Amino acid sequence: MPKKSSAAALRCGLCERDVQATSRHHLVPREEGGRHGPIVDLCQPCHSSVHRFLSNRDLARRYPSVEALRGAEELQTYLRWIRRQRVERIVNRRGKK
Repeated sequence: MPKKSSAAALRCGLCERDVQATSRHHLVPREEGGRHGPIVDLCQPCHSSVHRFLSNRDLARRYPSVEALRGAEELQTYLRWIRRQRVERIVNRRGKK
């Protein structure tokens, strides 16, 4: 469920932009045993892109912390782009891997 704030902007844990809404991202996906594990609040574009570019298995094994996720090679082009944007919503459709 997205968090919204009317008084102050929220900050995305991945791109570190101030945004109007965030949603919880399980750093280790629930399907990989992370149901009660650490979470980070992400803006919608980042949350969609994380799941577009990385499999749940990769998230669990290679990127179990926000620092590791920020350093993911697969996300670097996206992160360079999104940090310059004011966009709040994007549509990513998962392609075949």
